[in-house]
Amino acid sequence: MTATPQVVIIGAGPAGIRAAQTLVAHGLRPTVLDEAPAWGGQIYRQQPPGFTRSPRTLYGFEAKRAMGVHAAMRDILGQLDYRPGRLVWNAEDGVVDAIRDGQPERVPYTHLIVATGATDRVLPFPGWTTPGVFTLGAAQIALKYQACAIGERVVFAGTGPLLYLVAYQYMKAGVCVAAVLDTTPLHHQAKAAPRMLGLPTLLAKGLYYRTRLRLAGVPVRTGIRIGSVEGVDRVERIHWKEGEVLRSLACDAVGFGYALRPESQLADLLGCAFVFDPLNRAYVPQVDAARRSSMAGVYLAGDGAGIMGADAAELSGERAALAVLEDCGKTVAADRVAILENALARIARFRVALEHAFPFPEDWAGTCDDTLLLCRCEEITVGDFRAEIQRNGLREINRAKAFTRVGMGRCQGRMCGAAACELLAHAGSKDIADVGRLRAQAPIKPIAFLHPEEATQS
Repeated sequence: MTATPQVVIIGAGPAGIRAAQTLVAHGLRPTVLDEAPAWGGQIYRQQPPGFTRSPRTLYGFEAKRAMGVHAAMRDILGQLDYRPGRLVWNAEDGVVDAIRDGQPERVPYTHLIVATGATDRVLPFPGWTTPGVFTLGAAQIALKYQACAIGERVVFAGTGPLLYLVAYQYMKAGVCVAAVLDTTPLHHQAKAAPRMLGLPTLLAKGLYYRTRLRLAGVPVRTGIRIGSVEGVDRVERIHWKEGEVLRSLACDAVGFGYALRPESQLADLLGCAFVFDPLNRAYVPQVDAARRSSMAGVYLAGDGAGIMGADAAELSGERAALAVLEDCGKTVAADRVAILENALARIARFRVALEHAFPFPEDWAGTCDDTLLLCRCEEITVGDFRAEIQRNGLREINRAKAFTRVGMGRCQGRMCGAAACELLAHAGSKDIADVGRLRAQAPIKPIAFLHPEEATQS
């Protein structure tokens, strides 16, 4: 290649930072676009200026790794084009569309590394829109970035390792964690534990969080089914079911979620091929061992291409950058490539065991009452959705979207998409893979439109 490649990285989390570091080390000057005001991503999110919490307080066991990632980015700031505060809302035909403070930006590229991370996987329950109910990710952002809790007496519910991590972080911050309610039975988790011994440090961390919560007197209930949240102006109580026993607990906030799912909308807009991942019950972008997508010049790193965690994100960011260099005709170290790919394969095996330990509640759709609010943007209930499915013989999720408007609101299906697919599959007695996936639409996130006079003045 004779022309200098224009490499753009979307996302300044662990994957994006390691990708940038690798490219800089090989003489390239990438452009890094990130929605946050400072680098680090969600897992290593930096606190605002003026806050003085120590790294150990902010990141716990991951303090050393977090500071290493932060330092890596800080050391190369003068050798790249770093643009924080940019909301990327579209990408196609060699151009990324972003917006900052209402001002549009168009950034051309020859090679694009998409490192957009993950978001919460949501399954609605009665009362999930009550003030004081947050996703686990939102609860974590409040604690890390704003140094505040979502409530004074908080219940965490759902399943997945993030459930215990966030609960532990709240407890360490001095917040009253009223209970942890896990939908996965304990014996199911114990059965999967031996398969996670390939990465004993990660397994030990998970066991530590659970043990510390119990030693602190936090009730940890497993094998539960979330019933409802009670409250008008604010959460007042949560109800759940253990076997056939109904239980409830007073609280003023609830953090909930069912593990994570990839932020893959940009990969979709770029035309990348997707494959169904039965373990995650979702379609994910297709990548090879080098993190190349099906589209030439597009590379997918970190959780945006499949949930593997922060350690894997760093490795995949570096591997994606090496793939860019290879495709630009540059020589890279074969032994380093082998180390990265072997490490990623080992983590992938661990993640399989982890997903078995915290499985998605596949029976959720069959337990939903018709009155349950499915799509909060368009105010569509489960009953509304089911009725349209039956009335029009709907069997594919984008067809269902066209008839019901589920997924057409501000969230673009990020909150309701997984639940809608589950309901559609259940209503048609189909496998979840057969209902398809919601196709992304630009803008992938809400953006402001300037008045013509404002646009002229700017």
